[in-house]
Formats: sequence, C-alpha cells, structure tokens
Amino acid sequence: MKLACILLAALVAQNAIGAPADDEREIRNVEAALCDALRSGDAAALARLAAATSPLPNSKSEITTRADDIADAKKGVRYDEFRNHDQSVRLYGDAAIVLGITTVKGSAGGKPFAADFRFTDTYVRRADGWKIAASHATRIEKK
Repeated sequence: MKLACILLAALVAQNAIGAPADDEREIRNVEAALCDALRSGDAAALARLAAATSPLPNSKSEITTRADDIADAKKGVRYDEFRNHDQSVRLYGDAAIVLGITTVKGSAGGKPFAADFRFTDTYVRRADGWKIAASHATRIEKK
C-alpha cells in the first residue's frame, strides 16, 4: 500500500511538471509567438510572453529590458520577416535553452536591412507557462 501511494504521488508530480515533448512544443510555440510579436510590433504579446526581468541584448550589443523592447515595438522598426529556424531545445527541469538561427528582414529609419543571427534563448517555467528569461544573439557574417 505504501509503495502504491509513493508511485501514485510520483505519477501526479510527473504529470504536473509536464512531459518533455509537451514542454518542448510549448517552448517552440512561445518562440514562434515572440517572432510574430516582434515582426508585427505587438507590444501586448511581448509583455505577455517575456518574463518581467528578461535582459535581451539588441543588435547593437546593448542590453535592453522588457520595457525597452515593448517601447521599441510601439515605434519604428518594422520587419517583413522575423523567423527562427534550425532550432534545438534542451530541457533542464523548470529551465530550458533554445539554440537556433533568426532571420530578419525589414526597415528602420527608412533604411532596409537583412541579417541572420545565431541565438541562445533561456526559458523558465512559471505558473502561467514558459517565459523567455534571457536571450543572446550574434550576427552571422556573410562569407
């Protein structure tokens, strides 16, 4: 009986945490939603998807805050394309790391731009789902 209770408790705890495939799918969905929010300038979606303290280096190697990114979404940079690809997700309990490439095309200040960046995103599981907690991107130079 005691063993049955222990096994039942372990099963309940495992289901509460979520299966790795479910976690990976949710993280990939958040990544796609973040790309969509950045491409379309959806400040409300950025606020919902990013952890309150998420530091994000920008393309000029400056550290920006969630508030900075939300403010930027409300003004100027417009993307024709903002997508992640070649991604891998590594799960570590209530944390995860996503590695991949981001391709961007758009305009800023009336000037067109296009670039690829290799990125590392760090996620944490919160009560309301997976949130991006930190990100870093390095431009991939054309050869």
